[in-house]
Amino acid sequence: MPTPHTVTVALTGASGLPYGLALIRALVAARVRVWVLASQAAQVVAREETDFALPAAPDALTRFLTEMSGAEESQLRAFGREAWHAPVASGSNPADAMVVCPCSMGTLAAIAQGMSDNLIERAADVAIKEQKKLVLVPRETPLSAIHLENMLKLARLGVVILPPAPGFYTRPQSVDDMVDFVVARILDQIGVPNTLVPRWGETR
Repeated sequence: MPTPHTVTVALTGASGLPYGLALIRALVAARVRVWVLASQAAQVVAREETDFALPAAPDALTRFLTEMSGAEESQLRAFGREAWHAPVASGSNPADAMVVCPCSMGTLAAIAQGMSDNLIERAADVAIKEQKKLVLVPRETPLSAIHLENMLKLARLGVVILPPAPGFYTRPQSVDDMVDFVVARILDQIGVPNTLVPRWGETR
């Protein structure tokens, strides 16, 4: 699988925002162009799970994430929730892949039903109809039958459901190690080479 040139990363209001931020940093390091979408609930989660607040304005969020990730000029861009002229809103200019990380059960349900009430849902709808790689990283436990049925519906369409469940055969020594394990699995799914964690069978 060729390395994608552009990846959309959507941050929603589920626990696990550090996964999404680490994913953005890894994509930037791999010299991938990154388009970022963030829900209002993601801003609430950021205040609970990190030491900073995600800016609400797209330009401010672009500057914040560019500085955080070390992105080059124009390598990263954030879009507003109703920026219907954004590239991700149309099948004529979709990203090569999209990752919703973390993915709330509300967002997952909306995607499963083909909703397009905001740019995150619309971008996911475009990814499915254009048969682009779509990875959802849900953070919810326990899972109800509703959650599981929505996941199964999407999996049957080719969407990758990737719960952030770190493996322990890598002998993680920190939370960052566990985050990197999940990010590495995401990068594998979208074809971005990485050496974040040792592979099974490799010498540690």
